[in-house]
Amino acid sequence: MKNGLVVKDNALINASYNLELTEQRLIMLAIINARESGHGITADSKLEIHASDYTNLFNVSIDASYKALKEAVNNLFNRQFSYIAEYKRTGKTGIVRSRWVSRIFYVDDLALLEITFAPDVVPLITRLEEHFTSYQLKQVAHLTSKYATRLYELLIAWREVGKVPQIEIGEFRNRLGLLENEYRAMSDFKKRVLEPSIQQINEYTDINVTYEQHKRGRIITAFSFEFKQKLKAKNIETQADVLTEKQISFFAHKLAHDATFASQYAEVGEEYADLEKRLIQKLSDSAFIKKHRKDLERVGFNIL
Repeated sequence: MKNGLVVKDNALINASYNLELTEQRLIMLAIINARESGHGITADSKLEIHASDYTNLFNVSIDASYKALKEAVNNLFNRQFSYIAEYKRTGKTGIVRSRWVSRIFYVDDLALLEITFAPDVVPLITRLEEHFTSYQLKQVAHLTSKYATRLYELLIAWREVGKVPQIEIGEFRNRLGLLENEYRAMSDFKKRVLEPSIQQINEYTDINVTYEQHKRGRIITAFSFEFKQKLKAKNIETQADVLTEKQISFFAHKLAHDATFASQYAEVGEEYADLEKRLIQKLSDSAFIKKHRKDLERVGFNIL
């Protein structure tokens, strides 16, 4: 799980919510758990998070991990978020409000947290054929600000263009999870939220980011961002093209059911299950992975 891939639908990336850093991290671990299991996820899936996973991935003490898991029992269960969704393909949109989880089970003697995502969350972390954002957990593992973690997600959703268009300050605050009475003065917002977040992102993640403020008269009303991949992150082609057994099983299934890939690669009359079995063999070959990297990336593969 150390280099696990976090994948979220862009509706969730752009959702408005306020989660503490520990709660954001637990959500990430649960998403990775769901993806790496290779069995998919439903509203009934029970996803285990161990204190040792939290300790190892985020480089904190075991006591801090125990505390994070214990606090989640009450705090995370009560957290809500909202996002914009279309109503039954009518073209009409509205606001969905949902809890993050429908069930939490903590076993103190095992230092284990079991999470069941709420029904509205499940498609937003599994619907990879549509619009989604992915990043490696290690990119945010050293961020110590909940705002930096949220800002990184908002930025990386625009990875292909390297810039985020103007976001009105009210919408930006909502996406970062700021409450109405928090850091209302722009000087406080920049000093306590924006600039420390950018500093952490530039120091610890795979991108360097700058921002521009936009005004109406003397009042700052919006921000925009530009970012570039760091040089090391650009050397993707020099890294080993190797998948774990769990990844092979997962991406064989995803590619077999991907219409674009299957239409080009499947043999005449070949069933999904047969194509999936053939891909399990092929995905252990680094040359095959390199050749079909774009197809893999389209269904969620990212080795950064």
